[in-house]
Amino acid sequence: MGMETIGVGVIGLRMGRGHLVGYQQNPRTQIIGVCDPDEALLAQRKDEFGATVASTDYRDLLEIPEIGIVSVASPDYYHAEQAIAAMEAGKDVLCEKPLTLNMEEAKAIIAAVEATGRRFMIGQVCRFAPGFMLAKRLIDRGEIGKLYFVESEYAHSYKHARGIGDWRVDPRREPVIGGGCHAIDLLRWIAGDVAEAHAYANHECLKDWPVNDFSIGIFTFESGVLGKVMVSIGCIRPYTMRSVFYGTEGTIICDNTSSEIQMCSQKNLTGAPAFTTLPVNIANHNVSAEINELVDCILNDKPVATNVYEGAKTVATCMAVVESARTGKSVRPGDLL
Repeated sequence: MGMETIGVGVIGLRMGRGHLVGYQQNPRTQIIGVCDPDEALLAQRKDEFGATVASTDYRDLLEIPEIGIVSVASPDYYHAEQAIAAMEAGKDVLCEKPLTLNMEEAKAIIAAVEATGRRFMIGQVCRFAPGFMLAKRLIDRGEIGKLYFVESEYAHSYKHARGIGDWRVDPRREPVIGGGCHAIDLLRWIAGDVAEAHAYANHECLKDWPVNDFSIGIFTFESGVLGKVMVSIGCIRPYTMRSVFYGTEGTIICDNTSSEIQMCSQKNLTGAPAFTTLPVNIANHNVSAEINELVDCILNDKPVATNVYEGAKTVATCMAVVESARTGKSVRPGDLL
């Protein structure tokens, strides 16, 4: 008897190309359907990945019984509608980050997960970046002692990356939620849930955009750790998510685009503090690893770690940063859930 395979459909074929590659590489999945409003791109991806169905209407994919997993890789404001419809049609879902742009939709997705019992994975892909994974393993086994401060940044120039149809240039899409969710989710994964956020923002770089292009959030975590996230979409520099983790016995510096991480640990010091380097593979946006994890959870009846609740907590923390910057007051993410 051959291995069980799961049919898949992908909605949104620009970001979704990485999903198609991941499904193509996984021996337990078969690409059946693709969907995108751009008919030229739709035809291209259909031929490239051997899909049997191509449609500009995502609902056509949901009517195909052979499709068991749907990837929602469309712009942020479509995530809730498409993910909920897919689960109600009996499909498991891999949804790109952010989960949504507001808490009302996040709660609606949670309700759909609970009502349908379908598996749902949020694509907070930094949890699958090799450098960040190694940093977490080192921290969890005590290589730098007890954490006391963590920081990350999402520095990504959007000046020439407005998205097809300017979908990123939308007043509903605060950069902290749309892109900064990567850095905020990473810190939540490492240090735990945020108890309180205080933030500041300005708008100096992308003057024609309707939202602040720079934000900085200061956090107290429930664990007692303190933290900081910087988000800039107007910066003039190559993309980076440089992150630093400070513990009582050492420090780790890492990125998702570097071939090494740096660690200074008291355990290995014989003199003045110095960093040692540890090599890692570069796998930014490692969607293939996400897909492998989701497929394993489905086939072996295991819970998904990056579930809808994790996605909602990250959105709530992002929203707390936005609200604090707007009001000048501290905000507790838990009050938004």
